[in-house]
Amino acid sequence: MVTVRAPASSANLGSGFDVFGLALGRPADVVRVERAERTTIEATGVGSRYVPEDPTENTAGVVAEELGTPARIRIDKGVRPSSGLGSSAASAAAAAVALNECYDCGLTDRELVRVAAEGEAAVSGEAHADNVAPAILGGFTVVTDDDVTQIDASVPLVACLPETVVSTRDARQVIPDSVSRADHVRTVGDAATLTAGMARDDPAVVGRGLRDGAVTESRASLVDGYDAVREAALDAGATGVAISGAGPSVLAVCREDVRRAVAGAMLDAFAEADVDARAYQTAIGKGATVVER
Repeated sequence: MVTVRAPASSANLGSGFDVFGLALGRPADVVRVERAERTTIEATGVGSRYVPEDPTENTAGVVAEELGTPARIRIDKGVRPSSGLGSSAASAAAAAVALNECYDCGLTDRELVRVAAEGEAAVSGEAHADNVAPAILGGFTVVTDDDVTQIDASVPLVACLPETVVSTRDARQVIPDSVSRADHVRTVGDAATLTAGMARDDPAVVGRGLRDGAVTESRASLVDGYDAVREAALDAGATGVAISGAGPSVLAVCREDVRRAVAGAMLDAFAEADVDARAYQTAIGKGATVVER
């Protein structure tokens, strides 16, 4: 029996659509696996009623099939499904690490990123690694077609999760098919700025790099109260704000000394829009870790 904790994650980060991701210190999923003759899934925790228990439709179950490691898999959800915080990726990442340990597969963490991405394909239709990469490796990650670059960072964050749901399909459909040359140049500059800020562990520089005039602006209307929440966070001292993944969570980068104020301001702004929400005062954190063997 092996138990693994894998963190929530935030992808896109404004300027890095389908490329950037980071691991959150909290919340997290905890997955326990035991060897078995066939794979079964049991889910408990936040939003577990929405987690499919058919192994062919569950990210952790698909990972077990991909590895050829049938198991009894128990998922304790700490990351709400449809939150924009990499819920399915957390389960896939935890399962990949746990099954690799349980069956002594000997795969490296980067090899497990590919396996976990196949699990993600069970829910998204495509094997995206922008959430599973940070969920396994931790820190800030840059995903390309053939590699993952990882940077350790500890930038303070607030992830504010409203009690609403945004369809990933809807969130992808509203993205423009093309952008102007000026917007492209601006996005490249912002992405480079964000990466430099991560390398320097500098919240001010990271915040400037979160700017995005294409993806975030097109998705903002899908998150009730987003504009007001963004302004409230910036007024409270956040250095940058973006929609986390497909939403509805909103991610703010800030200094540690204003993190509480930023969280409170975001919650108040959502409340004024008649939206219940909760805020995670956190930071860029570690990847999946084995907590019990």
